[in-house]
Amino acid sequence: MLSAAHQHARHSIEDVSKRLLPYKKQPTTYAWRYATQVRRSSTGLAPAREVIFSGIQPTGVPHLGNYLGALQQWVRIQNKAPASTKLIYSIVDLHALTVRRDPEQLRRWKRETLATLLAVGLDPQRSTIFYQSAVPAHTELMWILSCTASMGYLSRMTQWKVLLSIPRSPQPMIKLSLPEETSPLDTSVKAKLKLGLFSYPVLQAADILVHRATHVPVGEDQVQHIEFARECATNFNYAYGSVFDEPKTILSPARRVMSLKEPNLKMSKSHEDPRSRILITDSPEDVDKKIRLALTDSASGLSYDPVERPGVANLLEIMNHLDEEDNGRSCHELAQDFGHLSMREFKQKVADKISESLSDIRTRYGRILDADEGRYLDYVAQRGAGKATISAGETMDQVRGATGL
Repeated sequence: MLSAAHQHARHSIEDVSKRLLPYKKQPTTYAWRYATQVRRSSTGLAPAREVIFSGIQPTGVPHLGNYLGALQQWVRIQNKAPASTKLIYSIVDLHALTVRRDPEQLRRWKRETLATLLAVGLDPQRSTIFYQSAVPAHTELMWILSCTASMGYLSRMTQWKVLLSIPRSPQPMIKLSLPEETSPLDTSVKAKLKLGLFSYPVLQAADILVHRATHVPVGEDQVQHIEFARECATNFNYAYGSVFDEPKTILSPARRVMSLKEPNLKMSKSHEDPRSRILITDSPEDVDKKIRLALTDSASGLSYDPVERPGVANLLEIMNHLDEEDNGRSCHELAQDFGHLSMREFKQKVADKISESLSDIRTRYGRILDADEGRYLDYVAQRGAGKATISAGETMDQVRGATGL
């Protein structure tokens, strides 16, 4: 029987999950036993259908850019997709290890990220939500794909060059990326570049292909990685026969949300100044303060000009993302509508709009994180791992058969 605390939490978040199955505290092997039992009773692979997969790194509570650029789109896809569409969303905790993390902090961030996914509206009854590390097939397929992946292709990827160039000191980021022609074999690079950072696009490809994803919703900065996943599928199929379809990219319609302090940079948790970003759990007071201190300019009036007025343009784009009037006014229309306001007054409008839009998410997040003393999140994670293990296992049966394993 559900506890009184859990009953209260369930009613509080019923828009996230219409109903919760009664459950008891399960042993850690629950996901694998559940998956094995279901797979043994299966008569074969499910018929071809759309499979949507995407992932998010566990860096704690996501910021406004994560929400508008990815999470909001995931919820819209979930709510509009036909019942036959398979929806899989992963908290990719193995990817987080490319940067050294404090173990306790990573455990906490994983739970915070899971609570956030539920708070923004993902329904664990409709979507499979799980920790990547709980499904070993992801890393097994990574190794198999590594055996046909091109090191030359990996060396041309931009992400490791960007991450390797980020200083570890608390100074502002000035150098945005190593030169395009940088090689992992360069003397200045070899000592700093770790294999995990260089090869993680192979794991990302495995994340997608192990669930036979047909579509992957991503931001513009991840398009190159989906292209690499298609390359991995092509290389494997050439070597072992046709197993994988090439996944298609679903680009987020949202523009990038930029840093409030350096609007030429994307909003990021890695920026040294916490005032540069808005967390989706920030209080109205914190939102007010951060928007009030957001970098703009001294020009009079409002105009949408990302090149000459990047700070103002960023605030207008945030308003555009959140605006629901007439299916959303354009940034130019918003600049015209608010043109009579001073910059201080306009910033207050932006802060109020953000706080209003995040209010319900902030409330649900707190209730979900503490629901049934944390056991609700454990249940969601275990159940999601079981479903994801079934999905990945069906693919790995074919992969092992094709490779002779």
